[in-house]
Amino acid sequence: MSKLGTLTIGQAPRADITPILDAVLDAGLPRRHAGVLDGLSRDEIARDFAAEPGQPVLITKLLDGSAVVIDRARTEKAAQRKLAMLEAEGCGTILMLCTGHFESLRTDKARLVEPDRILPPAVAALIQGAQLGIVVPLAEQISSEAGKWGPLRRPPIYAAASPYGGEGASVAEAARELAGRGAEILLMDCMGFVEWHRREAAAAGLPVILSNSLIAKLVSEIV
Repeated sequence: MSKLGTLTIGQAPRADITPILDAVLDAGLPRRHAGVLDGLSRDEIARDFAAEPGQPVLITKLLDGSAVVIDRARTEKAAQRKLAMLEAEGCGTILMLCTGHFESLRTDKARLVEPDRILPPAVAALIQGAQLGIVVPLAEQISSEAGKWGPLRRPPIYAAASPYGGEGASVAEAARELAGRGAEILLMDCMGFVEWHRREAAAAGLPVILSNSLIAKLVSEIV
């Protein structure tokens, strides 16, 4: 049985995401969890991954449960090195635990599963012509991540709510806002949104697609 590698842009293991994978994957499947920020202190993360003004950013979770906003371009370069490490360790399939858009990630032989390349066409096929409302973690991502949603028949509408708490709207508030603006189906566009976020969003009365749950089910078919 081929080993499954997972790569979070934060620190591994992701205790919030691994139960979602465990629910659909064979219990005997060997796994190796890695993170772009593994072993780094807050100061080291600030030094090497600080967000640049006006540049695309990502948000992720550290082992202590706190969240950090990091520069997408720097993260992509570091993620490429981690992918090479996972492949060298024998991972035949590697799943990115991030729905952010990356331009150039690659592997030599391992199958690389990137949610940002799977979700847009899959969601477009599922919802057909319905109006999609997308909840993103950061308001800045509404513009930087919008390009990946080209497969949708209708432009999506957005609201921001972090899965990691902090200031800003809650998931329930973001869902209600989108429902009030005409959304017919909601998508939680971050791997950090988990089942209790789905339940909060569903209180708005709309179907809710949970990105990590959908990706986990698809990956389970190929490992």
